[in-house]
Amino acid sequence: MLKSNNLIKEKSPYLLQHAKNPVNWYPWCDEAFDKAIKEDKPIFLSIGYSTCHWCHVMAHESFEDPDIAELMNKFFISIKVDREERPDIDKIYMLVCQMLTGSGGWPLTILMTPEKKPFFAGTYFPKETKYGRIGLIDLIKRIKIIWNSQRDDIYMSSDKISDALQNFLDKGSEDKISRKILINAYNQLKDRFDIKKGGFGLAPKFPTSQNLLFLLRYWKRTREKTALKMVEKTLKEMSMGGIYDHIGFGFHRYSTDQNWLVPHFEKMLYDQAMISLAYLETYQLTKNKEYAKIARQIFTYVLRDLISPEGGFYSAEDADSEGVEGKYYVWSKEELDQILEKEDIKILTEVYNIGDIGNYFEESNRKKNGKNILHLEKSLKAISKKLNINTKEFKIKIENIRKKLFSIRNTRIKPFKDDKILTDWNGLIIAALAKGGIILNDPRYIKAARKAAGFIMNYLYKPNNRLLHRYRDDNAEINAYIDDYAFFIWGLIELYEVTFDVYYLDIAIELNNELLDYFWDEINGGFYFTANDGEILILKQKEIYDGAIPSGNSIAMINLLRLSYLTGNQVLQDKAELMGNLFVDKIKNNPLAYMQFLIAIDFLLGPTYSIVIAGDSDSKDTELMLRFISNNFLPNKTIIYRPTNENSPMIDKYVQFIKYFDKINDKATAYICFNKICKPPTNDYNTILRYVKSNWEN
Repeated sequence: MLKSNNLIKEKSPYLLQHAKNPVNWYPWCDEAFDKAIKEDKPIFLSIGYSTCHWCHVMAHESFEDPDIAELMNKFFISIKVDREERPDIDKIYMLVCQMLTGSGGWPLTILMTPEKKPFFAGTYFPKETKYGRIGLIDLIKRIKIIWNSQRDDIYMSSDKISDALQNFLDKGSEDKISRKILINAYNQLKDRFDIKKGGFGLAPKFPTSQNLLFLLRYWKRTREKTALKMVEKTLKEMSMGGIYDHIGFGFHRYSTDQNWLVPHFEKMLYDQAMISLAYLETYQLTKNKEYAKIARQIFTYVLRDLISPEGGFYSAEDADSEGVEGKYYVWSKEELDQILEKEDIKILTEVYNIGDIGNYFEESNRKKNGKNILHLEKSLKAISKKLNINTKEFKIKIENIRKKLFSIRNTRIKPFKDDKILTDWNGLIIAALAKGGIILNDPRYIKAARKAAGFIMNYLYKPNNRLLHRYRDDNAEINAYIDDYAFFIWGLIELYEVTFDVYYLDIAIELNNELLDYFWDEINGGFYFTANDGEILILKQKEIYDGAIPSGNSIAMINLLRLSYLTGNQVLQDKAELMGNLFVDKIKNNPLAYMQFLIAIDFLLGPTYSIVIAGDSDSKDTELMLRFISNNFLPNKTIIYRPTNENSPMIDKYVQFIKYFDKINDKATAYICFNKICKPPTNDYNTILRYVKSNWEN
């Protein structure tokens, strides 16, 4: 029986995956650093996450190997970090890796002094040196020699790296934000757009939902047709490709090729949230039901496979099953011939491009192995026409085949599920489900969003101890980061605007006050990643980079603007303006790295809509008016509902400027302000439509 190391008492699934390694891993803790100082050893820091394919590969090749473990235990104090639990640590040392190597990724390998100062960085290392890539055995031996013979050089190098990190702190800018920065970002997106297959850039190709959400707003601002075409092309190609799970729904992490065919098969909660938002808003704008269908299917996957019994949402599903990436998701022609009727095989082959040779190869041999990734190359309408089958009947046949394959696939060994519940990622899916509920007119999604919000408030928020980051095995711990506050506040604002339950607005305001109290930089503006009473690391970060997940500052800025408009608190808008000006230099130089922040700038620049609906809470005309507003794509809007059949309704406490808003002619009435210029109140739908359809400024 394998002996456990120091990770055995951790809650992180990733750390527990390494708890039986012969490497004597420590979690990030004072004990490890004290031991490094006492034994005069450098730190071997390894950062990854539970559904990371190459993390598994490196672990199997090296960290489970007794010979490598012996070397590591002799020469290093080894620390394992789950990047999803400790993004504060990950972001600092990922920045180091990018500075030193020009790239980054996971597994992330950092060598550093006992004082937490890095002197070497890399990602995946094979066991043996080959193909010009140094192996872990040789690396360990080389570092040992340098540590013993060139210690002064190591410390000098680590000091220089630490000093360079400090230069990434923003000290403000004399420039001011303007619409030019939006135009520049649009032009760069257009230059990188893949006309043939959608998306941006070459392989690997990521969903980049923030790009699409920005382009929708750019279309709203300018009516630039190409902006919308780029969004629609990308969403259509993504939903047809292998990056989409056509049998069980949901999107895989990214496509390893340019054509969205061969995915990296892991499924992340945050991807489902952000991608569903792109489909929802595009449906809201175009009324194309195909986008609504994909959004519903994403939610089907999330509510089926990622929800906990208590209502919180799990983090991810692995790419691997039985040690093989994608094995759970791919199909051989021989297997399908055995389980489907001939007519169904004919249809399936035509629709999802099934072949004997297959279209998927494993990384280990780079050869096709007879396995097929199901994907579409033509629309179902076009295929039904080719097969001379009624389109409606054809879709029913496809759905029946899908259900059969899904049932069979469920008998396979499933990928590992990372069942930790993260406040920030739950905030994203709460926002998506809330918007989905109102846009798709499906109360199930709103109910799920409310339950998830309740889970966070019950298990991850203690009013005296503030918000926490992670929950697993009946245990909530790790003080919240900016992302936890910002994303959850976003979800709460969305919940308020679809339920008009003042409770959600109340909590959003309370949490936003905490965020300002503990994370706001009082000197320069902007939010630090960690609280002012948090653990002291070698760099206090102020992150605005929008990767697969938006940055906390990007979402916090939008939250400030929305809460300012909802409550009339001008101070919040002033802070948002300060943030925009603070980061303008960094954004201007590389706008494609900050697309969610540009969405916040788009809101700040305006035009904006402030909408108040006054009407009886139990009347049909109030319901219809709220539905009418939600059917329109109005990204830079806030909406408040004031129940006129209540004496001193709760909303008056938070939004005092609406206390005299009432019905007109005993009918639900809309009070609409466009770009802070208020229109006459009305309950005429044509007038409301004219107000909200006003052309935005270019």
